[in-house]
Amino acid sequence: MDFTETDEERDLRSAVADIAGSFGSEYYLRCAREGRHTQELWAALGEAGFLGVNVAEAYGGGGGGLVELSAVCEEAAAQGTPLLLVLVSAAISAEVIGDFGSEELRKRWLPGLADGSTKVVFAITEPDAGSNTHRMATHAERDGDHWVLNGTKHYISGTDDAEAVLVVARSGRTPDARALLSLFVVPVDSPGLVRTPLPVDLIAPDKQHVLHFDDVRVPAANLVGAEGDGFRQVFRGLNPERITGAALGVGIARFALARAAEYARTRQVWDTPIGAHQGVSHPLAKARIETELAALMTRKAAWLHDRGLPAGEESNMAKYAAAEAAMHALDAAMQTHGGNGLASEYGFIPYWGMARLMQVAPVNREMILNHVAQHGLGLPRSY
Repeated sequence: MDFTETDEERDLRSAVADIAGSFGSEYYLRCAREGRHTQELWAALGEAGFLGVNVAEAYGGGGGGLVELSAVCEEAAAQGTPLLLVLVSAAISAEVIGDFGSEELRKRWLPGLADGSTKVVFAITEPDAGSNTHRMATHAERDGDHWVLNGTKHYISGTDDAEAVLVVARSGRTPDARALLSLFVVPVDSPGLVRTPLPVDLIAPDKQHVLHFDDVRVPAANLVGAEGDGFRQVFRGLNPERITGAALGVGIARFALARAAEYARTRQVWDTPIGAHQGVSHPLAKARIETELAALMTRKAAWLHDRGLPAGEESNMAKYAAAEAAMHALDAAMQTHGGNGLASEYGFIPYWGMARLMQVAPVNREMILNHVAQHGLGLPRSY
């Protein structure tokens, strides 16, 4: 495996950093605290073609893959502007529609996803299903040339800023009573679809919602791929979500470490920069090592995915490592700042909340460890 970064990738990273850096952390924190979307940054990255680097050129994209999209995620986050919706709109939805959608669906949705003018978010989580998708209650029934959806989805990000939702629903059962899943593109203004805000204490631009589907009718053409093929489609989409989530974590860690190192170089106590003390420098150095290791695993997972090779374990490892690295980097950065680590002026708490979220979603640490134990070590399944 050759993970050497090409000149084109370096140029991509530099260009994304320039755009995101022109907005910076002050812009992101202002949006987060005011509860409004980072629409201006999203539009700027979309106009430059960076939100669609993984979309096929035939639909207006850059023709790249997850290596390029994860670079966009990482560099934006490293400038203090992490974009959570890239994980669902550009990674999951664009990848799933591009891989499995009909030509009609691709022409309808991919150009807007490529230039950032359209967002399609993802709805799989349910209050009573958790990680066990076989217990999914949201269901779809065929009615002539339509499908009718009923059920509830929980913790769905960004539906107030999207044109459609890629919904996972149960469309039948196998002979042994296991759920058959199907995916549908559902416009957010569909009659019967009700969005309710889900209050959380996370300080972030993107909000969480509960979605209620009450006899929501969608055209049969909005079915993605074949009926009952949802498990394969979902897992094809979840690896990109994990990879871009890992890139987001790596970027947040880089941002926190850069801020902390600058503070440690310039803050003096008894005429000595605090960074000269190992009690300050060693935690930052350790977090940097963890961040670089997470970045390498993220690149490996993206490289495998782009070549159609198995990438499930690597994607999970990358997401685990990056979330841990981000948390450790932020903890060390806040400790370096002392009381200032909690001050609004320095703005670490919103990033801490985002990093802490990455240890829970889109898959928690414990399920990742289950996956690695079972598939990487060949241990008996524990659940």
